[in-house]
Amino acid sequence: MRPRWCVQRAAIAACLGLTFHVTHAAPNDPSSTDVSSDAFSPRMPEGLLEGASVIKRDGHHNHNPHASPLLELNETEVLMYHAPTPPSYYTIDWDNTDMSVSRHPGLMFAHAVFMCLAFFVALPVGIAMRSVRHGWHGVAVMFFYGLSVVGCAASALYTKLTPNMYEGSSHGSHGYLILLFALLLSGVDVIHLFRRLVAFIKGDQERSLRSFWTAVVLGKDANEYGQGPEYSGLIAEEPEEFDEVKFTAHSHHDVRHTNTAEWANNVRHHQRHSSTESEGTLFNPHLHRTDSGKDEPELAPAHKRPLLRRIGLGSFAVFERLLVFAGLLQLLTGIVIYTGGCRENYLNGCLAHLIKGAIFWSYGLLSFARFLGSFAELGWAWNRAPTEDFYTAEFVESLVIFVYGATNTWMERFGANPGDPFTTKQIQHIGIAVMFCFAGLVGMGIESKKIRQWLAASTFASLSTPNAPREAVAEPPSYSASFNPFPPLVIGITGAAMAAHAQTYLFQVQIHALWGNLLVGFSVLRCLTYFFLWLSPPRSILPSRPPTEALGSFFLACGGLVFMLSTEEVTIAAMRRGRDDVMMFLNVAVAITCFAFCWTLFIVGFKGLLKSRSRPVVGYQTSA
Repeated sequence: MRPRWCVQRAAIAACLGLTFHVTHAAPNDPSSTDVSSDAFSPRMPEGLLEGASVIKRDGHHNHNPHASPLLELNETEVLMYHAPTPPSYYTIDWDNTDMSVSRHPGLMFAHAVFMCLAFFVALPVGIAMRSVRHGWHGVAVMFFYGLSVVGCAASALYTKLTPNMYEGSSHGSHGYLILLFALLLSGVDVIHLFRRLVAFIKGDQERSLRSFWTAVVLGKDANEYGQGPEYSGLIAEEPEEFDEVKFTAHSHHDVRHTNTAEWANNVRHHQRHSSTESEGTLFNPHLHRTDSGKDEPELAPAHKRPLLRRIGLGSFAVFERLLVFAGLLQLLTGIVIYTGGCRENYLNGCLAHLIKGAIFWSYGLLSFARFLGSFAELGWAWNRAPTEDFYTAEFVESLVIFVYGATNTWMERFGANPGDPFTTKQIQHIGIAVMFCFAGLVGMGIESKKIRQWLAASTFASLSTPNAPREAVAEPPSYSASFNPFPPLVIGITGAAMAAHAQTYLFQVQIHALWGNLLVGFSVLRCLTYFFLWLSPPRSILPSRPPTEALGSFFLACGGLVFMLSTEEVTIAAMRRGRDDVMMFLNVAVAITCFAFCWTLFIVGFKGLLKSRSRPVVGYQTSA
C-alpha cells in the first residue's frame, strides 16, 4: 500500500502543473480551460530538446559512446579521420608479390640482429665488467663498436638498395648521435688510460708486464688486492654501488662466518660506529673492535669524497646505463619506420602509447632486477640499507611520477588549435597527469626525513618531560624501511581508468582492459609486498626477494608491452589482417616479457659472478 505522503506529493505536483498550464495559456485559446492529459505531460524547452539530440561525447571520432562497441572494422569511418595506410618497407619485403621488384629483407634482419647484440648484450656485459674492472672490459667495448659498425653497414646498404618509404625519418640520425655519445664516454676512458700510462712511465714501480697490466690497463694499485675503485680519475669506481661500503678486513679469511652474519644483520651498529677514523681503512685495511670485544670488518664510507668527484662518478654511471635505454628507443622507432606507422593523425596517440608503455616496461625490468638483488647497496633490494646516505627507491619513484605529471599536464593539448574547447579525452588524460603530479609530490614528502621529523614533533611536544633526550623514545620497527603506497596507487588507478577507456571497437576495449588490469595487478602485489614487510621489516643487508615483487614486476613489464601494442594503428591493422585476438596479443607479450626477464637474470647474475671472483667473499649463516 502506498504511503500517504506519496499520494499527497503527487496531488501537489498535479495542481502545480495545472496552474502552470492555465496561467501560460493564450487568452483566446479554447484549450486553456480544457484540462486534458496533455496538461500534465512533461515538457522541455525546444532549444534544450534540440541540443540534447546533437550533443555527444567528443574525442572518440563519431562513434556513439553509449552504444555497444563495434565488432567489425568500418573502413569508411577510419578513412574519415585518417589517411589511407601507405606502403612501407615491410610491405615491400614481405607483402609484395611482384618478384621483379628487388627485395632485401636479409639486410634489414642483419641490421636488427647486430644492433640488438651491440646494445643489449655487448654493452651490458661491458658495464658489468667495468664494475669489477675486469681485464676483458676493453674487449667487450670493442665488440660493442664492432657489432654497431656491422649493423650500421647493413642498414646503409639496405637504404641504398631500397626506395625511401618514410619521408622525414630521423631514426638513422638519432642512432648516429647515440653512437657519438658512446664514443665520448669511451673517450673519457682513453684519456685516463693515457694518464695512467704516463704515471706508470714516470713512476718508480717495478717494470713488468704484470705491473703494467695492473696499473695501466686495469687502473689498480698494487696493494688494492682487487678491491680498488672502478674508475680512475673522474670515473674512479663502481658506478652502481659507488663503493659506499667496503669489506676492509686485513685478513678476511680469519673472520668467522658467525661474526660475519652478525655483522651483516647489525646495521644499526655500523651506522653508530662509522666515523672519520675509518677513512684510512680504504687503503690500510684493519679490523675494528666492537664494544662486545669481537673483531668485525670495518666500513669505509664513500661519502667522504669531494662533492664534485661524486657528481662526476654518478653522472658517468647514469649516462653509461642510459645507452641501454637509448637502444630500446631506437628499437621502437626502427619498428615504426619499417612498418610505416605513426603518421599524420596517428602520431600523437602513437607517441603516447610508445613512450608511456616503454616506461612501464623498463620499470618492470628494473623492479625485477631489484628483486634479484640489484641496488642492494642503496637499500633498494627490499633489504636493510647499509647506510642512510641515499634516497629510498620510493622517493625516486615518486620523483619520476611527479616529473611525468608536471610535464604531461600541458602536453595533452599538443595538436589542438588555440581556442579549441577541451575534449572529453583530453580532460581524461589531463586528470591522470594531475594525479601523477600531486601524488608524486605527496610521495616525495612522505619520504623526506625532515618532513617526518616535523610530523613527529607533536608527539615529542606531548611528553611530560620536555627535556628528556630523544634517544629515550624507541622507533617502531617499521621505521627501518619505506612503505609508501602512492607510487603503486597511481599506477593502479591509471590501469583501472584505462581499462574503462571508451573505444570504438570491441577489440580495442579488450586490449585496453588487458593492460589496464595488468597494471592493477602490479599495484595490488606491490601493496602486498609493503604489507608483509611492514609485518616483518628486513633486518639484513642481504636482498629479501619477496615473491610478490617477482610477480608484480612481471605484471608491470607485460602491461607496458601490451600498452605499446594497443595503439589505434596497431589494433586497426590487426583487425584488417584477421589478427584481432586478445589471447594472441597476451601470449606474445608474455613470451617477450619472459625472454626479457631471462636477459635481466643473465646480466645481474653475470655481474654477481664477476664480483664474487674479484673480491673477497663474505660468508653468512642461513636463517634456518
